[in-house]
Amino acid sequence: MALAVFVCTPATALADVGQVVALARTVDEVLSNIRDWIMGILAAVAVVFLTIGGLRYLMASGDPGEVEKAKGAFKAAGIGFGLAALAPLVVEILTGIVGGV
Repeated sequence: MALAVFVCTPATALADVGQVVALARTVDEVLSNIRDWIMGILAAVAVVFLTIGGLRYLMASGDPGEVEKAKGAFKAAGIGFGLAALAPLVVEILTGIVGGV
C-alpha cells in the first residue's frame, strides 16, 4: 500500500502567485486557439469513427447489416475530416464577424 505525503514548506506556502487575466493577448490569438481546438477535436473524433468503422468491417463476416454500419462509420469519419479541414475557414468567418485585426 502506497502512501503519498505532500509537504508544504513555508516558502512554497507563501509563494507570490501573479494574477493572470487572460492567456491570449489579442482576438486573433483567441480565434487561432479556437481553430486549433476545433481541428484537434474533429480530427480525434474522426479517427475514432474510422477505427470503429474498420473494426465493424472486419467483424462483419459478410453480414450486410454490419457492413452498412461500417460504411456509415466511414462516411462519418470522412465528414469529420472534412470539417476539420474547413475549421480555418470557420475561424476566418468568425474573424470577419468579430472584426479582429
